[in-house]
Amino acid sequence: MFKVDHKVLRLSFNEFHDVSDKDMPQYGEYCLLELKNGDYTAGGWHPSGNERTAKGYFLRGTADTVGSEEVARWHSLDRYDLTESLEKEGVNWINLGREEEEGDRNVQFEGFKSFCDRKRPKERQFCLLIMNDGRLAAGRWNKWRHKAGGAFIYSSARASHGSENVWAWTPLSTDKFFAMELERENEKKREKKLNRNPSTNPELFKYGTDINVYYEKALEKLRGESYWATLPMMMKKTPVWQIAPLHGKYVFGRISKNYYDNSDIVIPWTEGATSDEFIDFLCGYTRDAVKNSNPEEKFKFGTDINVYLEKAYENVKRDYRWLDKKMLENTWQYDIQRIDGDLEFVRRYRDEGEFSVYDAESAERFIKCVENDYQSAALRENKTVDSYEPRFGHIDLHGWNLERYVFSKLQTGDYKVNVTAGDRTTGGSREFFITPYCFEAKTYEEFLDRYLEIVPEHSFGLGKKELLPDKDLKKFLGY
Repeated sequence: MFKVDHKVLRLSFNEFHDVSDKDMPQYGEYCLLELKNGDYTAGGWHPSGNERTAKGYFLRGTADTVGSEEVARWHSLDRYDLTESLEKEGVNWINLGREEEEGDRNVQFEGFKSFCDRKRPKERQFCLLIMNDGRLAAGRWNKWRHKAGGAFIYSSARASHGSENVWAWTPLSTDKFFAMELERENEKKREKKLNRNPSTNPELFKYGTDINVYYEKALEKLRGESYWATLPMMMKKTPVWQIAPLHGKYVFGRISKNYYDNSDIVIPWTEGATSDEFIDFLCGYTRDAVKNSNPEEKFKFGTDINVYLEKAYENVKRDYRWLDKKMLENTWQYDIQRIDGDLEFVRRYRDEGEFSVYDAESAERFIKCVENDYQSAALRENKTVDSYEPRFGHIDLHGWNLERYVFSKLQTGDYKVNVTAGDRTTGGSREFFITPYCFEAKTYEEFLDRYLEIVPEHSFGLGKKELLPDKDLKKFLGY
């Protein structure tokens, strides 16, 4: 590693280029920027249009740019390798550019810190970096959410320099993004101070500050409508309401986690002003969850899970004729268990250790879920022996583009279709079994009428206009 002590190191930048002279860097070149307001930042140059021009922007990250009209001068970071200087003992000043520049033409940076000293920037702070390979760089600090460390974001799509690749760093000027983060942190500190001794509205918390008391009182009312009601049934309606401090006062609130720092976000209840109004609200909020948990409806065929699984198996077997129970061994496993005092349908995948609750409001809904699982398992076991792709032009599917549409003939002589669509950043595929009912049609046109009920044109792109004239597809499907 380098022999220079980063704590006393100064970098001196000379030979700046003036934007007013229309002297701009190469496309994509990453530069130290002096703004017209005297601040310093960095970014990669993106000119407007194809010609060499002073108009454009410097890219710092996704939706994070600095327009050229804000920049006074720039100095390349890409053109330097400090390795030779950093490997010499006793060096505490490195000059970048012609030494004769002095005064306001010269800019120095110091106060470098290192991750080796357990130092790290503040969140969203933009920093000048010296990399482990001696290059210069810059980026906005972004700490990892679920593990130690982080990275410096420097371009679009969250392109970053990992902390493990940075030898030393020092902050550049505060910008609006970092200022917003500082304000957010200050607000958290103010909120924490206010919430040390929260006040209590006697009208709103007539029955105290134990949320279970309010749920119990709501439960008493719900049992007048649904005698089977229990607290676990009510708690299925998420998020569960809690009593929490907010701005120095206790409130009824829904609590979620902040994506960036995992802190609590409290959304207060605002639909009333008294304890009894909140209890009535809880009744309405959880009524459907309780109503849909009627054990007489959920377990109308008893509490033997095999009864439900057998019904699902027989229903699927009618169309997926090749299905046998051995094909189901490596898929979802189901059971009926008592969870928090209530019977529940539960499931686990393959060799997972624990079951999780599958919240189905009726026996029929649960059986339908199992049918979907069995259908997928059956298709996985039926190999494709031939395929055909209809030709199509550009088709917009509600913002996505149709990418692939493939008919497949299976080993058993049955057919399926796979549809893929996406945009520039994401996409997905759906697979459909073409049921024997479709092939009972006497004509190809009648077949398409039945087929398009399964794979409708408005959702998946191709209709009778495209498929009916396709003679090769007609022949592939056996018509």
